[in-house]
Amino acid sequence: MAVPGDPPDGTPEGIGGGDEEFRSDEYRSVVFDEDFVRAARLQEYSAEERMGEHARAVRSRSIWSGAGPSRSRTGTPGRGARQGMLLVLLIAVAFAAAVYMGLRNPAVPQGEARTEPLSSTVVPLAPTTPVPGGRPIDLYAAGPAADYRVGAAGITLPAVRHTPHFSDAQVVTALSVAKDYLVQSSMDPDVLAGATSRPVRVLLDPDQVAQLDRSLTSPSGDGRHAATGWLVRFDPGTAVLADSRVRVSGTLAFDEVSPDVLEVFTDHTFVYAVRPATGAPAAADGASLFTVRRELRLRFDREDLAARRAELVTAYVMAGPHDCATDPAAGFRPLLAGAAPTTVGPPASDPYASGHPRRTAGLCGVLAPTASAPPTQPVSPAP
Repeated sequence: MAVPGDPPDGTPEGIGGGDEEFRSDEYRSVVFDEDFVRAARLQEYSAEERMGEHARAVRSRSIWSGAGPSRSRTGTPGRGARQGMLLVLLIAVAFAAAVYMGLRNPAVPQGEARTEPLSSTVVPLAPTTPVPGGRPIDLYAAGPAADYRVGAAGITLPAVRHTPHFSDAQVVTALSVAKDYLVQSSMDPDVLAGATSRPVRVLLDPDQVAQLDRSLTSPSGDGRHAATGWLVRFDPGTAVLADSRVRVSGTLAFDEVSPDVLEVFTDHTFVYAVRPATGAPAAADGASLFTVRRELRLRFDREDLAARRAELVTAYVMAGPHDCATDPAAGFRPLLAGAAPTTVGPPASDPYASGHPRRTAGLCGVLAPTASAPPTQPVSPAP
């Protein structure tokens, strides 16, 4: 007896053999679970949907599409759509953050961090009485420098404390480099004689070396290119050291002027025993004293600290006894033992005293004969 659904001519030979088990759908053992269905990229429209006007028989199941299983049966976005929207949102947030950070932290042009050139003032001080002569030891003992220390021992560091943006070690480095600069530029015998500038050069920021070189080769009292603004140098044709033991006294101070910059301020008086450079060595009583007061401001950024170098920003120098008619920019020319005063009139300036008035380039002061009170008014230009 034929079973409904069999072919009119019966079941072909060799297929099924009439057994109901083999006449069943050959794919009925294949199960399409929900995950498999949701993973499909294409989905056939339902019978109800096909009744409408659709150009295609299937629809896309991409996560970017709101159709198919990407939407729930209630019409709200499904898991795939939510993941796509979340990805787009994350990309937008990341892009907005990058733009905000770029606007808030723009790149600093390299030109803004350039080193400033040195600005210097060198004021010669003329004597009011004949320059006394004698043995260096006696001259030191009789003058204000009697209690000064010898050499680098006279340059003492202040108590060290960290600043808001610089550690104790960085402050010590800045102070140590400043002391080294003072020692090399004020007490090195070869530097004092004008034989070399290397000990000073190696301690300067490379951006200032060209200015230093011009100051040494073409010195000028223009406030930028005085060799004696950078270092202490005697005219080798005028005077030489009679005693290499330079006497010195003064102070060091420091301050954080910005989160990336430290400054060190120095104020020291150096006293030299000198004698004439020409002829035979002077007699035992032929030496005289020459005093140089140096106030420097040195700047250190983080690169300078790492390289142990400094930027010399300003230098204010008073030196005497010196002839006001002689330009001290190239080198000092001390008035030696027995020389008569050359300038009369302005109030005396005491390089040993604190609180002296500021003077401008091109002016000359008068050297106080003893360590008396500091001057009370600015000097006038030299006649």
